[in-house]
Amino acid sequence: MNIVVLAKEVPDTYGDRKLSLETGLADRGASEVVLDEIGERSVEAALSYADKHEGTEVVVVSMGPESATATIRKALAMGAHRALHVVDESLLGADLGLTAEVLAAAIRRVGFDLVIAGNLSTDGSGGVMAAMLGELLGVPAVTALAALDIEADRVAGTRVTDDGTARVSAPLPAVVSITEALPDARFPNFKGIMAAKKKPFEVVSTADLGVDAAAADASRSIMLAVSQKPPRQAGTKIVDEGDAGEKLAEFLVSNRLA
Repeated sequence: MNIVVLAKEVPDTYGDRKLSLETGLADRGASEVVLDEIGERSVEAALSYADKHEGTEVVVVSMGPESATATIRKALAMGAHRALHVVDESLLGADLGLTAEVLAAAIRRVGFDLVIAGNLSTDGSGGVMAAMLGELLGVPAVTALAALDIEADRVAGTRVTDDGTARVSAPLPAVVSITEALPDARFPNFKGIMAAKKKPFEVVSTADLGVDAAAADASRSIMLAVSQKPPRQAGTKIVDEGDAGEKLAEFLVSNRLA
């Protein structure tokens, strides 16, 4: 079985995350960059199956700047077998539609039986990539899984809803997305880190994938304006002088909170 895992380099969740007021894009120099945690969990889900099923190949696919190479190699150090990295300056600021088109082309290039992705990245938080890939690849998309079961010809899992839990499944090939309810990723050991340096690592451009990212309609959305988040202001303080209830009620009504 060929399992493709989507991985993404993102600004550290625990560091400073800022937007560039000139471009409207994430300022990736404001903090350290790391492999997205949900991407690590996706790699772990694939490796957990591969550990028990000989002949399974885990391929990491990522789209990002050339500098993301070191981050992607972490997934190889964890145990993934090979990686494909899409690097192209024309993808700077790509929206979800263009990103999905590029990733779908990359996935077709490496071949797949199953694609595993996180439910949403910690930087863009779009939450629709798996569904878009399912549409573009013409396969079922089973999203937001809190538990994942992979079999030779199907995939299943549990989705948590407001009304309870739902058991969902689909035949392979398919695309799934997982939530943070799945197990934490394993730590790369020294042997894995050394082995990662010799594993196949293909770098391709949009031209290699047959995607014209420079076309006028490549990006389906544009940003019209960007501004800095205003500083937090002090809240309203109500002092009880025997009429605190009335003051609170007036505050709620005046702010349309009641």
